[in-house]
Amino acid sequence: MDRHEEALRILSEGTVIPATPLALNGKRELDERRQRALIRYYLAAGSGGIAAAVHTTQFKIRDKGVNLFETVLRIAQEEIDRYEKETGKVIVRMCGVCGEEEQAVREAKLAGELGYDAVLLSPGGLEHLTEDELIERTRAVAKLIPVVGFYLQPSAGGRRLSYAYWEKLCAIDNVVAVKSAPFNRYQTIDLVRAAALSARRDEIALYTGNDDNIVIDLLTKYKFRERGQVFEKRFVGGLLGHWAIWTSSVVKLFEAIKNLREEETVPSGYLTLAAQITDVNAAVFDVANDFKGCIPGVHEVLRRQGLLEGTWCIDEEKVLSPGQMKELDRVYAMYPELNDDVFIRANLSKWLAD
Repeated sequence: MDRHEEALRILSEGTVIPATPLALNGKRELDERRQRALIRYYLAAGSGGIAAAVHTTQFKIRDKGVNLFETVLRIAQEEIDRYEKETGKVIVRMCGVCGEEEQAVREAKLAGELGYDAVLLSPGGLEHLTEDELIERTRAVAKLIPVVGFYLQPSAGGRRLSYAYWEKLCAIDNVVAVKSAPFNRYQTIDLVRAAALSARRDEIALYTGNDDNIVIDLLTKYKFRERGQVFEKRFVGGLLGHWAIWTSSVVKLFEAIKNLREEETVPSGYLTLAAQITDVNAAVFDVANDFKGCIPGVHEVLRRQGLLEGTWCIDEEKVLSPGQMKELDRVYAMYPELNDDVFIRANLSKWLAD
């Protein structure tokens, strides 16, 4: 089995995939040293994959005058290459792809050339396309590279998609996974049911991106009865902006949840923990202000830990919302067992070394 096949096997079985932020300096220019440190942190924390050029990385990396799309991909690729050579482990390389078909195909080709294993195909900003046009776009990209479908919440540029859409998407060869992030139980079940009842059900891995429901998503076994049969499906891993922070703690939690998957009962403490993690996410993702400060919120946590120098985004208007800093202070004090500050302090100087 070559490394690409092994990466797809890991993706299928389920793993932790942080959505990588963008490290900028005070001039809003790329801080390459800290960008590399972020990747090193996620790898050292035990992540099984890295997602670059996704929403958390900021879609504007593609804009003229910014032009950081390929640079960000190359940095992640180089750090993963180094880690794989040092450890013998294979890391899933995920590249975010967006835009209409022409742009999506162009970005997917570049991802393949750079050695990425799959692309997360965003529907963001494509409200003018019909569902069938989105499906044709997916088919075009899937001819080039394995695709991870994406149910994106409206506040991040997504939209409501029908059950029929997910049926069609799950039928496409080379769609290897789907990320569910509508932040909505009804819509999540639509996606899971379509995957469970698909003839390709065993070829499609489900990843939670529901930052408001991470633990419950990972603990739940979904069952659907049709034609006298019971079809089961569950989320095998997570691909999350929320997992871009406190990642070593996330990996430990994920491993504990994996060990519970076949148990008939789940300790009630996990339900308490689920609510605590959702509360943390509300502060980080700025739910009180319709997610306006979600990316600066992630940056602020990483700044406090020393991984980022500041909370700067490409767009100067993207800043912490009024009251968000106070909320971050609250969850830091309320749930100290969830952070991984000690782990980062012990390793930060090594990650920041050239």
